[in-house]
Amino acid sequence: MTRRARLVGVLAAVAVGAIGVISSTQTWLVAVLDDDAQRELAVAGAAAVPVLAPLSLAVLALGAALSIVGLLLRYVFGGLMVVIAGILGYLSAQVAFTAPVAAVASTVTSATGITGTDAVAALVSSVTPTPWPAATLASCAVLLASGLWVLATARRWVFSGRRFKPNAAAASRPVDAVDSWDDLSHGEDPTARPR
Repeated sequence: MTRRARLVGVLAAVAVGAIGVISSTQTWLVAVLDDDAQRELAVAGAAAVPVLAPLSLAVLALGAALSIVGLLLRYVFGGLMVVIAGILGYLSAQVAFTAPVAAVASTVTSATGITGTDAVAALVSSVTPTPWPAATLASCAVLLASGLWVLATARRWVFSGRRFKPNAAAASRPVDAVDSWDDLSHGEDPTARPR
């Protein structure tokens, strides 16, 4: 149970972080401009939600570090996973369900040179979301569940450095050459045991 709990938490965080990084480079919205050419502009996830890429990279780092940290940092990292899931989930839901003009403003400004929320809103005739905001929202739900899982199971995880601690039971038995070889096979230092 303890190894599985750690594995679930780590893999979920790494997978969600990777999905977020990939998603930040994909088209989230298609904005149609109300001009003579009726141009369509593809808006990447990083432009629609500027914090997507950095927070996704943070989730990747949390997932990687989660496998080696002690109890206190497991709770801290689990809490950070929940907070990041809430932030990205909220922002992704806004884009997925309302497709706000503010999410396309930077891309429209880069293409046309027009700035200002009202001016951009007047220029954009429609904004259509792609499946990527919904996919990112679903991955945020997985991250939220993973963060809660880490918080719930962190105390039961086996500390990764435990195998390097002296074994009290082994120290109390008589030691011969075969025992020393067995200890070496299990990653223990037979010379560290009192004789």
